[in-house]
Amino acid sequence: MSESLTAALLGLVQGLTEFLPVSSSGHLSLISFWLPDSDLGGEQVARNLVLHLGTLIPVLYVYRESLLGIVKDAFKFELPLAERPGIRLMAWMIIGSIPTAAIGLGFKDRFEAMFGQPLVIGGAFLLTGVMLLATRWIPKGNTGEDGIRWWQALLIGLVQGLAITPGISRSGSTIAVGLLLGLDREFAARYSFLLSIPAIAGASLLELKDLQLTTDQMGPLLVGFLCALVSGYLALVFLLKLVKQGAFWKFSPYLCLVAGLSFWVAVG
Repeated sequence: MSESLTAALLGLVQGLTEFLPVSSSGHLSLISFWLPDSDLGGEQVARNLVLHLGTLIPVLYVYRESLLGIVKDAFKFELPLAERPGIRLMAWMIIGSIPTAAIGLGFKDRFEAMFGQPLVIGGAFLLTGVMLLATRWIPKGNTGEDGIRWWQALLIGLVQGLAITPGISRSGSTIAVGLLLGLDREFAARYSFLLSIPAIAGASLLELKDLQLTTDQMGPLLVGFLCALVSGYLALVFLLKLVKQGAFWKFSPYLCLVAGLSFWVAVG
């Protein structure tokens, strides 16, 4: 398989599975069992960095109004900080990012060791499926950014940190926990994806120090970046519609199938 075709496939998988609640890391780990070891010229760091940046841009675009609101409220000096919606939202993002950063920095190597263990990945897929299925029977929540508590933000951030495990969907687990905590559907999704911005940006900055890029890799990486960006945007818009309709749980059967595939790879 050519490097550009491999890059396109990985970018497509990254974009779709980063936002759909099916775990991008779990899918990329499974695909790596069949793809050549020389993915994108063998530069794993460059591949991860480019694909994650490709999926970060759709989040920034879709939630541009919330992000601009944070910036604008930072300069409304006539109002106390607690009365500025953008500042409150930023505070929830900071609180939720604390456990994510602690887990990412403290246990990164341990979680990365799981990428080559299909049995663990299968179990994580199954866990994500159970979490999504549980949202089918919970009543519709009504807690928005004005009613969320600090411990709820911390818990969602903790779940996001644990989602570094391949097979546990970051979006799936954080939105599911938000819904189970009684958050409004729209806010649960918005908070989940806003919380992903510092997580993705921070992980990308950490990867920059190990980046080694050659001219030959630029073409395939650009292909992967564009595929991740376009497929990521479409997946994000589609997911937000499903969450609004209360159909988030419908990904659960698919996750059970992928879990079975992971177990098959483990024993095969």
